[in-house]
Amino acid sequence: MERFVIQGGRRLVGDVQIGGAKNSVLPIMAAALLTDEEVVVRRVPRLRDVTSQIRILQALGARVVHDEKAGTLRIKVTNEDLVTAPYELVRTMRASICVLGPLLAKRQRARVSLPGGCVIGVRPIDLHLRGMEALGAKIDVRGGYVEAEAHPLRGATIFLGSSAGSTVLGTGNVVMAAVMAEGVTVLENAAQEPEVVDLCRMLEKMGAKIEGIGSHCLTITGVTRLRGVEHEVIPDRIEAGTFAIAGATTGGDVTVRGCHPPHLLAVIERLRAAGVTVNWSADWLQVKAPDRFRPIDVSTLPYPGFPTDLQAQIMAMLTRADGISMVHERIYPDRFIHVAELHRMGARIRKEGPTAIIEGVAKLSGAPVMASDLRGSAALVLAGLTADGETEVHCVYHIDRGYERIDERLRSLGARIQRSSATAAAAAGG
Repeated sequence: MERFVIQGGRRLVGDVQIGGAKNSVLPIMAAALLTDEEVVVRRVPRLRDVTSQIRILQALGARVVHDEKAGTLRIKVTNEDLVTAPYELVRTMRASICVLGPLLAKRQRARVSLPGGCVIGVRPIDLHLRGMEALGAKIDVRGGYVEAEAHPLRGATIFLGSSAGSTVLGTGNVVMAAVMAEGVTVLENAAQEPEVVDLCRMLEKMGAKIEGIGSHCLTITGVTRLRGVEHEVIPDRIEAGTFAIAGATTGGDVTVRGCHPPHLLAVIERLRAAGVTVNWSADWLQVKAPDRFRPIDVSTLPYPGFPTDLQAQIMAMLTRADGISMVHERIYPDRFIHVAELHRMGARIRKEGPTAIIEGVAKLSGAPVMASDLRGSAALVLAGLTADGETEVHCVYHIDRGYERIDERLRSLGARIQRSSATAAAAAGG
């Protein structure tokens, strides 16, 4: 099992380049199942989740050529008889459920294992299934699989919401089903996140008819056929935000390049409220941090609010604020697994329901900590970068799911971080 060994206390200084958005590329890859022509996807990040999605597409009859150096995927369906996304592939990530919509739309049947992914609390797929049923699909969940049939899908008016608000992945999944359904689908309470917009823009280029992109109401007129397309994935706003917060957390001066700052306005506003100097233009974002931060309140909200996927990272920064900060998790109320590990490093955090109350400390102390989810892993790395002494972050395969070579890129900014395997460590100890 690999781990990161971090020697804290170094300011991050320099430039870092951002890759394609993980939360865009995975449903975009699934959308290739909607056509029998070749789909070319550009700015594809080298991530574990991308590799997992490639294997799922191959299991569903697609030929996939991945040029990692160029960041390009070429996907072409060669066998439409395969409709099972098996547990051994799907269990590693939640986004794998997004093949359900394309399979129902193009092949009229699907058998998809219930997904896995990060342990951040209950994240049911009931909205995905509700949307498919509204389009006329017959759904049965048994033996750990979603089994669905539709002959054919038909347009409907669907309210896609819950007590936690809209669903990003669910919106994309239902949209992909609706683009080939008979008639018109009106999708109310659709997610507005940039990743949903990116998927819809790609589907439009394939020949889909979607009105209201970027709003809470999408109107989709079904078509009988979609064509192949070339599409470049948007920059990853969560990766950009993570590196910006990393620069701030270490008191550094970091410029994040190849990003799209308008996707991060809520994050920029909160960083500035904490005393961080933030400058930005069309495709870059610079942070210059003070020695200490002002305490702030942060509430995670659907886009354009503060992203839940940056909650853990901003919490790591606020452990060193002058005073008491509060973080309110309004998307996934149980997304606080990282709190216990930050405690091991000397953080003072009290959890009350969906709120974390953070009392800033002068310094964190390096300690062995365990990564349990993707974004919590990033937070532990950020905490280790600023802590006194050595921090070991174990189970870093979580972070490799969503950040390409994060250790190498942090080293390029001056961090002292090394990747180590348990085997190597044991051999060194012997």
